[in-house]
Amino acid sequence: MAGHIFGRSTRGQLPTAVAGDGCYIVDADGRRYLDGSGGAAVSCLGHSDAGVRAALHDQLDRLAFAHTGFFTSEPAERLADRLCAAAPEGIDRVYLLSGGSEAVEAAIKLARQYFLEIGQPQRHRVIARRQSYHGNTLGALAAGGNAWRRAQFAPLLVDVSHIAPCYEYRDRLEAESVDAYGQRAADELEAEILRLGPDSVMAFLAEPVVGATLGAVPAVPGYLRRIREICDRHGVLLILDEVMCGMGRTGHLFACEEDGVAPDMITIAKGLGAGYQPIGALLTSATIYDAIAAGSGFFQHGHTYMGHPMAAAAANAVLDAIEGRDLLARVRTQGDKLDAALRARLGQHPHVGDIRGRGLFRGIELVADRETRAPFDPARKLHARIKAEAVAAGLICYPMGGTLDGVRGDHVLLAPPFIIEDAQVEELTDKLSTAIERALAA
Repeated sequence: MAGHIFGRSTRGQLPTAVAGDGCYIVDADGRRYLDGSGGAAVSCLGHSDAGVRAALHDQLDRLAFAHTGFFTSEPAERLADRLCAAAPEGIDRVYLLSGGSEAVEAAIKLARQYFLEIGQPQRHRVIARRQSYHGNTLGALAAGGNAWRRAQFAPLLVDVSHIAPCYEYRDRLEAESVDAYGQRAADELEAEILRLGPDSVMAFLAEPVVGATLGAVPAVPGYLRRIREICDRHGVLLILDEVMCGMGRTGHLFACEEDGVAPDMITIAKGLGAGYQPIGALLTSATIYDAIAAGSGFFQHGHTYMGHPMAAAAANAVLDAIEGRDLLARVRTQGDKLDAALRARLGQHPHVGDIRGRGLFRGIELVADRETRAPFDPARKLHARIKAEAVAAGLICYPMGGTLDGVRGDHVLLAPPFIIEDAQVEELTDKLSTAIERALAA
């Protein structure tokens, strides 16, 4: 049926989703799809969580919306308190928004205003990493290193420096230890700070586990601690983007916990609302907040729907589920099972180069040749074929191209709901394997 929706693509006809049932989405024809990627690492509680639905009904009966220029609300205050109590050391304030791009945009602007407030107006430069993704607003897109997403908007983007990602599968030398590689990769940050001039750099922005652009690539042990030391030495703020990898996805509420690092700011979204409401947040240190409070007293930023009571109520219910049902431990357990199932089925596949990730955040990188790690010809669009075959098989997954450099390389990202059962782990693995084989045969 022709309609008036301006969708992501003008080509093809999407099925109409009409219902959710645990880890499944049901379309208008009654077809069930196992959500193996949580959409885009969003639906951590599946699609029919009774507790979140009840919390939303309750909040709607009380208060749907109050503009934050006039009011705060109980759900927003409670959510901020809970996030700060669980966050890494030093994090003391929460700026509630509607999604990940907004959170990253706010982080970049807050970093700039912080340095104005403390009398260092010369600091304005951001350093990030190639093959990263930080959102689709112009500031977040500029910070991101996803070449394909950036290309047509390049003339509109502010200048951001990009160093190498921490991408062990591709970049660690054969004779190099993991520790030596991590230090070498981190040292690129210091070299870039010195090249730009330390007094000009305000922030370094990175994903602890790189999501969409690289496919669940975690930093090697020690890398982020070295990054923290470099930032401290040069007075640079460390912003960690946990929009995709945070809120329990890796088995820790904040992914950087596993790396033993406390940043100056953290951005979160996606799993924070589990898809039940649009919500994101910027978490910031007391040091940054206090500088604003002692200076202008006003963060020159804001959005109409920030701190939305309905969204905050949903996020509180999500945290209730994660804490009350011990879902972080479940993510680690089920993540290990998913990793084992993927390795058993695909570990020796001639066109699977790497299987990686943490918790229920897993990536499979596909290669034309395992020995040389050569990627497939981009013209083949293998990732798109895999997506189509997976949907045909009744599986939602997140394949992407341009893994190496924005043009070459293919991977599949998996981020199923935290409630995934053992039988569904097998179903996911079976359907993905089938989709990969059919795509390769096409």
